[in-house]
Amino acid sequence: MSKLLAFFAALLFAGSAAAQQQLGPDQLVQKITDEVLAAIKSDKQLAAGDKQKAVKLAEEKVLPYIDFEQATRLAVGRAWREATPEQRKRLVTEFRNMLVRTYSNAIQAYEGQTLKVLPARGKQDPEETVVRTQFVRAGGQPLPIDFTMHQKDNVWKVYDITVEGVSLVMTYRSEFDAIVKQEGIDGLIKRLASKNIPAAVGSTAPKSEKK
Repeated sequence: MSKLLAFFAALLFAGSAAAQQQLGPDQLVQKITDEVLAAIKSDKQLAAGDKQKAVKLAEEKVLPYIDFEQATRLAVGRAWREATPEQRKRLVTEFRNMLVRTYSNAIQAYEGQTLKVLPARGKQDPEETVVRTQFVRAGGQPLPIDFTMHQKDNVWKVYDITVEGVSLVMTYRSEFDAIVKQEGIDGLIKRLASKNIPAAVGSTAPKSEKK
């Protein structure tokens, strides 16, 4: 499930900052999804799961449009309030690295599927929204995929993805809570770091993280 979530995050947030500012979140999702799926179709190595190309795509086009600090804060839960500024910085870095690693392994999940954006419900918040979509598979029932987004520095960014009612952030929270209870915040950081080292991807920390 986590691979599928990471894959869809990649599909949506591979656009330019200019496009982010000009389009509404639902329009942006549809436009970028179409463009990225077309790119995967035209690149046989990427479609086949080339990890180097997948990581390059993530670093250049995906990561700038994911709010890793907000996602990490929600995934860590109560322990985030107890963490020092340095611990928070390391948590964000390692969580980011983990998602890049997961994404690099998930690109091969693409087999001609498409993503359809559904009409928005009710009055939309100008700063936060949920973009509802359907993952359309040949011969299978469409999967509901929801992208929770908000505006940060006048740019729409995603901080959670929900597939069939399963939240990426909440899935990690239960796992992280168990580790923190047994090993503390530093133990969680070490666990994440140890998993990220073998992959050797996404090792560059964000230039700055707002508190």
